[in-house]
Amino acid sequence: MSKKSMSQAAASRIQSATAKANNGNVPKGSFAARAQSSVSNAKPAPPNGPSKTGRPSGGGRGNNPPKG
Repeated sequence: MSKKSMSQAAASRIQSATAKANNGNVPKGSFAARAQSSVSNAKPAPPNGPSKTGRPSGGGRGNNPPKG
């Protein structure tokens, strides 16, 4: 079983479907509420950080050079 992050769009779809089924309410502790919470608490990936592959960063790779 692979572990994939849930996207904001997926959490929104789940929450929307739950709200429609419950007259506009999303119960506390429901899967929809937990999904939305996990997405909002997730830390975003750093934009364009240094390479973590062990190979040097450089032209055409889109990475910042390693710190001295």
